[in-house]
Amino acid sequence: MSIRKLKPFNPGSRWQSYVVSDEITKKTPEKSLLTKINKTGGRNNYGRVTSRGIGGGHKRRFRIIDFNYSKKNVAGMVEAVEYDPNRSANIALVKYEDGERMYVLAPLDVRPGTKIECGDNVKIESGNSCPLRNVPLGATVYCVELEPGRGAKIARSAGSGIIVAAKDGANIHLRMPSGEIRLVDERCYATIGRVGNIDHENISIGKAGRSRHMGIRPLSRAVVKNPVDHPMGGGEGKSSGGRHPTTPWGKITKGLKTRKKKNRSNSKIIKRRK
Repeated sequence: MSIRKLKPFNPGSRWQSYVVSDEITKKTPEKSLLTKINKTGGRNNYGRVTSRGIGGGHKRRFRIIDFNYSKKNVAGMVEAVEYDPNRSANIALVKYEDGERMYVLAPLDVRPGTKIECGDNVKIESGNSCPLRNVPLGATVYCVELEPGRGAKIARSAGSGIIVAAKDGANIHLRMPSGEIRLVDERCYATIGRVGNIDHENISIGKAGRSRHMGIRPLSRAVVKNPVDHPMGGGEGKSSGGRHPTTPWGKITKGLKTRKKKNRSNSKIIKRRK
């Protein structure tokens, strides 16, 4: 896996780069594991924009990923590694002993023919899944459940990995990539290793059109808007806003803490990321 930078044969390719992945072995997805995606344009069920800068983009089909660890105590073998347009990580097509096929997130350096297992009594090897109580201290895990049986919620993007820092009774101390240390129930499942496609963060999009293909629309700067559209708009000439940066609704954007003080999960955070 490496980053390939294009030779500039036109202005659009001058800064572009992309990942050359030797892991991907299959280009067409498994039809039985595809479903439809309805595009929202960033709008909710009332038709109001709740996420700005979303719209257009290439048509996609959603790949159904097994985040719920539904194949416990059934061994499987990786048949192929595929690209997924809906996430930064690659996905692995696994065929289990009972004949069923499912997608899982591809761990680092996975190859077709790799055997993976999920259960209480599995080997501590990359790609295998087990409860956190069975994972040794210092090991790296991904696709971690926050509550038993609720499915993997954290460490699912390319290159992600969480370190098992300590064990405290029925709780496990997990050190996040941000430095935050969080308590998680020891019954929660996690996958050993690290998510693959680690060079994804080094990609340079290179041109505006490539962002549009991904469904990202342009957003204009706040200071060039009118006062009716943004608190930082207006003024004579090229003014810089005349106030600290804010959202369109007047809330400070730099340094303001937006986490709820009575959040249920506050008691699970041992150390904040700052």
